[in-house]
Amino acid sequence: MSEDDLERAGARIEDVVRTRIFVTDIAQWEAIGRAHGEVFAQIRPVCTMVEVAKLIAPEILVEIEADAVIGAGGSRA
Repeated sequence: MSEDDLERAGARIEDVVRTRIFVTDIAQWEAIGRAHGEVFAQIRPVCTMVEVAKLIAPEILVEIEADAVIGAGGSRA
């Protein structure tokens, strides 16, 4: 997911209301949480982090799923 993906759907990053983070090594939760916070600090969506055995490709260590509600981020000026 990127801001471009959101824009194509008519949403903005501020419209994200929930994220789910899937990680292959939960011991890295602090660094992952810090990175998530850099993007979502002002938005503060509900967030869940879950450890999984593996993701679709071995080089992928983190996957983030996001739900957005168009207009949830306030003014669209």
